[in-house]
Amino acid sequence: MKKDEAKNRIDLLKKEIEKHNNNYYVLNKPSISDFEYDLLINDLAQLEKIFPEFADVNSPTQKVGSDKTKGFEQFKHEYPMLSLGNTYSKEDLEAFFSRTEKTLGFFPEYICELKYDGASISLIYEKGKLTKALTRGDGETGDNVIHNVKTIKTIPHKVESVNLPEKFIMRGEVIMFREVFDRLNSEKIANNEQPFANPRNAAAGTLKTLDSSIVANRELECLLYFLLSENLPSDKHFENLNIAKSWGFNVPRYMKLCKNHSDIFEFINLWDTERHNLKFDTDGIVIKVNSLKLQEELGFTAKSPRWAISYKFQAEQASTKLLSISFQVGRTGIITPVANLQSVLLAGSTIRRATLHNDAQIKILDIRIGDNVIIEKGGEIIPKIVSVDLSKREQSAEVFKFIENCPECGTKLIREEGEAGHFCPNEDCPPQIKGKIEHFVSRKAMNIDGFGEETVDLLYKNGLIKTVADIYNLKKEQLLKLDRFANKSADNIIAGIEKSKEIPFQKVLFALGIRFVGETVAKKLAIRLKNIDALLNCLFDDLVNVDEVGEKIANSIISYFTNPKNLEIVNKLKVAGLKFAEDNNMQNYPPLLQDKSIVVTGSFDKPYDRKKLEELVDNFGGKLVKSVSKLTSFIVAGEKPGPDKIDKAAKLNIKVISRDEFLRMIEIDI
Repeated sequence: MKKDEAKNRIDLLKKEIEKHNNNYYVLNKPSISDFEYDLLINDLAQLEKIFPEFADVNSPTQKVGSDKTKGFEQFKHEYPMLSLGNTYSKEDLEAFFSRTEKTLGFFPEYICELKYDGASISLIYEKGKLTKALTRGDGETGDNVIHNVKTIKTIPHKVESVNLPEKFIMRGEVIMFREVFDRLNSEKIANNEQPFANPRNAAAGTLKTLDSSIVANRELECLLYFLLSENLPSDKHFENLNIAKSWGFNVPRYMKLCKNHSDIFEFINLWDTERHNLKFDTDGIVIKVNSLKLQEELGFTAKSPRWAISYKFQAEQASTKLLSISFQVGRTGIITPVANLQSVLLAGSTIRRATLHNDAQIKILDIRIGDNVIIEKGGEIIPKIVSVDLSKREQSAEVFKFIENCPECGTKLIREEGEAGHFCPNEDCPPQIKGKIEHFVSRKAMNIDGFGEETVDLLYKNGLIKTVADIYNLKKEQLLKLDRFANKSADNIIAGIEKSKEIPFQKVLFALGIRFVGETVAKKLAIRLKNIDALLNCLFDDLVNVDEVGEKIANSIISYFTNPKNLEIVNKLKVAGLKFAEDNNMQNYPPLLQDKSIVVTGSFDKPYDRKKLEELVDNFGGKLVKSVSKLTSFIVAGEKPGPDKIDKAAKLNIKVISRDEFLRMIEIDI
């Protein structure tokens, strides 16, 4: 690789890795697997090694990803919380053992532990009392989430023992059992909320919640694996863990003292299978030198200890050949590249296609037609390409060039600044038209029975629908002339269309398919603005003052309603009888809370429980916010309010009122 090519790829990898660091540590919404992330890091490290002139101390290979969050007080770690070096091969493990043995002059004693898939925590105890609970943060400083941690039953608030150090630190992982995770997600789905991606995200997100009453209800657990102090009871890590267990700490039994290679690989092989029988997720094995004195002698790199390594279990993968890349057009015009593969068996099913996400992902992986690629099931559902076997690449393989024109209508594609994907700006592009209609009739939108993807395609091909407004002009006799329609099916679809006229305004607004306007934003707009005419006349500054509406969404709304074609569709839907205003009882709420930012915290009895109070804030024109800031107007507090919120309100001199005071404020009789 030439120097300029290496520089471009290094810059590209750095940008991509930083994006994924933010997704993982801050947003708790990783978009790639750990394996894919590690491949990016390894690729960058290799290039920096070959071209050291492009390496720098701020590279992702030299620092720990940060999970620091606004709203929490931050403290410096007495002992830096570094990340572990990762490997997926037993050959790499052997190399790690060889390096350690070469440095020390002998093969040391190791301790093997499970690698728990959760959020790292550092618990600080002084005179036996828990005084701080710090997240990893950036490795040097972390957020103090002590109020949330105190709701976790497996973490003692006070420890008593005859041999207790004056000050010590217990480190571990905050996790969520799969059973709890499944229950929470079932509740979220039932409430039309976005479910958590996995237990790790649920645990990490919960730990950063500013309301500790929410944390208490989510039944987090904490598994502890490290004791740190200036005055430790033993030089052996294994003994210290057992002593900590005798103090009352939740130190798991899933660990083994190993004196040779075979002991270590026996532990790995056992848990590669047995991990599926655990109540929680684990993604590998952590192997540490047992002696603390030897750990000190081995030292650290910039971001990880030299005396420990993690061996990660791989998701089930398969190798196959990339035959071609085709392109799909979504309802908003986004172009998604799809890999067409030589058939291969993976996790019990035959795979012929895999997603490539966008042009940036293709460049990161440097994918070329004819390559042998490694695929895995992302989240064990959607197949995706995670790497390329460069050793099998043909010399004639050409760098893949993303298409410049829409594959359906030929329009020149656009890639907006800050967006990863290309999109087709032609609103008359057939897949976009059909996609918008499919979205409009879907269950979460207008919920028209019998109006699936095949029906949309059939009606579109026969010229009966070109926009969503055409749905309301359909006649039974038109349907009967088409294949697949008989008397009963035609009656059902006409009845479903008629029934959809009862759907409330907030769902109609969502059904329009305005880019970036999801269910929650549509609801916020409907409650705040009450009707479509108010939305049509909204200026940018008015829109961004609506809860959860930022600049991107505001610009998208304005763009949608300045398009004459969209205005024509809305007018036709009005004539058809759809609801473009909230019900009368909603419209009668006076804007008593307008321009007020309000926090609701704690628990409340029915009929005015927390959910109802939050609805009232929206109904009366207030802005419901989750965290306290100097812009907060007041806090409505019930039983067991979030202590962080109350403390911050006191510091900022923000008024805290009771539920009854709030109800009197909005003139509701108690």
